[in-house]
Amino acid sequence: QIQLVESGGGLVQTGGSLSLSCAGAGEYFDSYVMGWFRQAPGKEREFVATISRGGGVADYVDSVKDRFTISRDNAKNTVYLQMNSLKPEDTAVYYCAASLAGKTKLRLGSPDAWGRGTQVTVSS
Repeated sequence: QIQLVESGGGLVQTGGSLSLSCAGAGEYFDSYVMGWFRQAPGKEREFVATISRGGGVADYVDSVKDRFTISRDNAKNTVYLQMNSLKPEDTAVYYCAASLAGKTKLRLGSPDAWGRGTQVTVSS
C-alpha cells in the first residue's frame, strides 16, 4: 500500500503563498487518484482538491477555486498544492490522500491512504 508524506506547511501572512508537497512511497503511484484535504481546529476534515491519475483533470472545493492549484509529477511520485492569496480561514492541517478506486471514493473521505498532515497557518 502506498505511504504518503506531506511537507511544505508553515506560517504565512494573509495574501501570501505556500506550496505543499506529498511524496508517495510504493509502487503504482500513477494508478492513484490523489487529493488534498484539510482540517481546521474544531471542524471536520474537508475536501480541498483532487487530481486524476494522469494529471489532466483537477477538481476543487469552491472556497479555493482560482487560488489553489493541484498538480502531480508521476515520475517523482509527488503531488503538489500551490496555495495563493491565502486567507486566515485557510488555516488548517492539510492532508494528502490517495485512492485506487477513484475520485468519488476519495472525495467521500474514504481513500486507500492518508498522509500524517502538515500545518498551514495564515495570520491576519
